[in-house]
Order: sequence, then C-alpha cells, then structure tokens
Amino acid sequence: MEDEKIVKRNLIMFPVGTIGRDMVYNLVTSYLLTFVLFTHKLTAAQLSAITAIMVAARVFDALNDPIMGNIIERTRTKWGKFKPWLAIGILTTSVVIYLAFNVQLQGWSFVWFFGVMYFLYSITYTMHDISYWGMVPALSSDADTRNKYTSRATLCAGIGGVIAASFIPMFTAGGNAIGGNAVTAYGRVALIIAILGPLFLAFTIFGVTEQRNYNDDPVPPVSFKKIVTTITGNDQLLWISLIFLLQEVGNGIVMAGVGQTYIYVEFGYEGGFFTVFQMLGMAVTAFLMVFYPAISRKTPRKKLMDILMVIAVVGYVIMLLPGVVLQTGAVKLGSFDLKFLIITLGYMMANFGQYGFYLIMMISIMNTVEYNEYKHGTRDEGIISSLRPFLTKMASALTVAIANAAYIAFNIIQYTNGIAGLEQEASAGTITSEQKAEQITELLHGVEPGQSFGLLLVMTVLPCALMFLSYIFYKKKYTLDEAEYSRICAELEARGK
Repeated sequence: MEDEKIVKRNLIMFPVGTIGRDMVYNLVTSYLLTFVLFTHKLTAAQLSAITAIMVAARVFDALNDPIMGNIIERTRTKWGKFKPWLAIGILTTSVVIYLAFNVQLQGWSFVWFFGVMYFLYSITYTMHDISYWGMVPALSSDADTRNKYTSRATLCAGIGGVIAASFIPMFTAGGNAIGGNAVTAYGRVALIIAILGPLFLAFTIFGVTEQRNYNDDPVPPVSFKKIVTTITGNDQLLWISLIFLLQEVGNGIVMAGVGQTYIYVEFGYEGGFFTVFQMLGMAVTAFLMVFYPAISRKTPRKKLMDILMVIAVVGYVIMLLPGVVLQTGAVKLGSFDLKFLIITLGYMMANFGQYGFYLIMMISIMNTVEYNEYKHGTRDEGIISSLRPFLTKMASALTVAIANAAYIAFNIIQYTNGIAGLEQEASAGTITSEQKAEQITELLHGVEPGQSFGLLLVMTVLPCALMFLSYIFYKKKYTLDEAEYSRICAELEARGK
C-alpha cells in the first residue's frame, strides 16, 4: 500500500519541477528557429544546412535517448537512479541555451556554431528529460494515481509553456523588444530561462520520494541488444511510438515557427499578436490538464478520441476559412482584425483536440511498461520512457524541416532576411528602434496573398491529416485499453504473490 503522505507530497513536488524545464523546451522548440530567421541573414543553402543539422541531431538521439535510458537503468546511488541525471542534465542545458542565444556570428560561421550547440542541447536535455518522465512508473503502479502524476505534470508543463509563450514573443519582436531589438532581447530571455530551469527542477530533486525496488535487482549491463530487444519485442510500444510520432508532428507544426511567421507576415511584426494567438490556444487546454483524470475514469480513451477528433477538425476548418473569404484589415473588432480573431478561435479548438490526444498518448506509452513486464518479466522503465522524448524531439525536427521547406517554397526568407538585417542594424545602433519598425512594416507590405495563404495551408491541412492518421492507427492497432490494462496489472499482482 502506498504511503498517502508521500503520494500527496510527490503530487506537488514532481509536477512543479517541470515548469522551468518546459520553459527551456518552449524556448528552443518554438523560438530557436524564429531567433535564427529574424536575427541572422541566411541563404537558402544555409537555412537548408540548419535544417539538416536539426534533423541529424534528432537521428543522433535515436542512439542517445535509449542509451541514456539504459544508463539510467543501471545507475545506483544513494539519491536513486533518476535524480543525479536530473541535476547534471538541467545545469548543462542551461549553459548551452545561454550560449546558443548569445552569439554574434553570421553566415557559415554561425551555421557551424549552431550545429555544435544544437548537438550539445540534444545530449544535455535528454539527460533530465528521460530521467523526469522515467520517474512516473517508479512513483506509483496505481493507474489512477499515475494518471494524476501525468496530468499534473503536463499541467505544470503547460504552465511553463504559457509563461514562456506570454513573454518571449512579446519582448523579442516589435515595440516591446528588450533593448529595442531582437538580438539583445533573445539573449536576455535565454539568460532568465537558463536560471529558472534549475530552480524549478530543484523541487523534484529535493522533494520527491520514489519507490526504489530496483535496488534489489542486479545492475543491467549497457547493451545495444537490450535496447533493441526491449523496443522491438513490445508490439504495443512499437505501434504507440508510430502513432505518437504522427500526432506530435501534426501538433508541432504551428509552434515550430510556421504560426509565428504567418502571424507576422499577415498581421504585422508585433510579438503581442502571437502572444494572444498562442496564449488563447493554450488556455483551452487547461480544462484537460485539470480534469483529465476525472474524465479518464468515466470515458474510455478511444471514445474520448472520437470526440477530440471532431473538435479538432472543426477547429482546423475555422482556421482555414478566413484565409479564403476574408481580406486582412477589412473588418476590425477593437484593436484586432476579425480575420485574426477567427483564426485564433479555430486554433483554440484544434489545439484542444490535439492536446487531448497528447495526454492519451502519454498514458498509453507509460502503460506499455506493465505490458513489457507481463510479456518478458522486466519493466525497463528507463528504456521505454526514453522513447517518448526521442519521438518528441524527432517530431520537432520534422516540423522544423516542414517549416523551412515552406519558407523556401513560398520565398518567405526574403522577408525574414530583410527583418534580420534591420534587427542587426538596430542592435549595432546604426538605426533607431522606430526606424526599424517603419522599415519592417514597409517590407511586409510586399508579401503576396499566395505566400501567406501557403503558410496557412501548412498549419491547418497537414496537421489535421496527420492527426487523423494517428487516430485511425490508435483505434485499430493499440489494444491496451482500460480493461486489458487492468487485466494485465491483476495478472502481475497474482504472479507476485
């Protein structure tokens, strides 16, 4: 029987720890490419090279993540197997992100520097990400309690994302940019987040008590064969990995930079516009963050997915329609364009559906731990948990590739290069922030309707199609529904007696 006092404390300390981590994640995943585009002049070849670096780094994680999971599995210290890597990982990640956003290099020199920093980020973030989510199965084996850990952690992750989303665009683009330009602003923002990441994760490191039954087990060797056999020998893990990857690619396209760039070229280069768009899109997910455990007790996951799929499709249709029937600036509601408000409303619905899918995928991956124990006699939480961050990072790389392909295909980089040049001049003091703003506005008047509509298609049709594909596979191929999971847990309990 689990100690109620420990569970209550863990349910506070564990989730709070990820607030700073997800500010870091949001900074890199949602704004690194924007930082690159709007502060550095890049040729198509250089942008393609940066895309290749990001994809290559994620392929590197194909080895790095499971190896890290295997290293965690064999770690034995008086602080447990997770906490040492939480501490090492978050501290080194903070150093890397500070350096990455505080560089004055341009051209190919910047591309090379970017490559080194991005690979280092892949390594350091993996350390604490796998350790953090790998703790969930070690905190409780009760399905309802595990749902609470996951939903509260995703709630706090959402809080971290909302905090980052609320001030990063607002204070890096437009009239409110720190220092009057994006170059200075991103450097200061990165410093703040590099400090907050370790501070928040200290709650988890010093406040959480985990179950350490693994101390009685022999230390497993670091083995590529073990990694491969654990993953390939678990058919449900393989299917949910594919399903999760498809869903995450679709879910991440808007936040990979496409949404922000579309808002800037269509409605003006003011960070406040994207802050409103992103904040409202995230706000609707708070309902699921808070009430998912209660919903999951009454509504089977596959039935819930039916509802979420419908909501998301309606949302994507609402986002797309204004691009066809409304002209930007034709109708104003207060200080906002009606077209902007309708697109934002659609995004709120689409993101609600996508986030519900994400929560279901998180639980579904975790539940393959007991399935693995049922089939093979070992839980292998570290290895199994390592797949989730690997898939998330792989998805983020694919979304970056999609975004950069869109920028090149629709010739958006001519406008981002123009803005980057003006931001550099403002940073050097050769023009004022007011002159910069005027010239950027004039520059964006040259964007053709077909160019901005192309970005809108990429951030609506493609995510909807990928989400639907993941929905079909989940319904047909993932068999660990509530009844089957309960049966497996009962069987494992019976074996232990």
